[in-house]
Amino acid sequence: MAEVITNTNISDILAGDKPVMIDFWASWCGPCRMLAPTVDEIAAEYEGRVVVAKCNVDDADEVAVDFRIRNIPTLLFFKGGEMVNRLVGAVSKQEITSILDSLI
Repeated sequence: MAEVITNTNISDILAGDKPVMIDFWASWCGPCRMLAPTVDEIAAEYEGRVVVAKCNVDDADEVAVDFRIRNIPTLLFFKGGEMVNRLVGAVSKQEITSILDSLI
């Protein structure tokens, strides 16, 4: 199950020892709704190895501004608390897992 990012918990999530993937989305975004089942599948498949988190840009607007999210869906990938990759748009599961596999 994906963690939920808020304006107050982002630093705690990034401070862990596992790679982190954050899905920036909104309920009104069609491509975000298309990507959501894929993100949920990945969260289940990578449980214990990767932290998968979701950030609703309407609820956690400060986080979205901090990471300069201009388009959604956007996936950000972190290792050691540092952003190492970014995917924008409704991307394939293979594109996502390829990045995650390289971070594990």
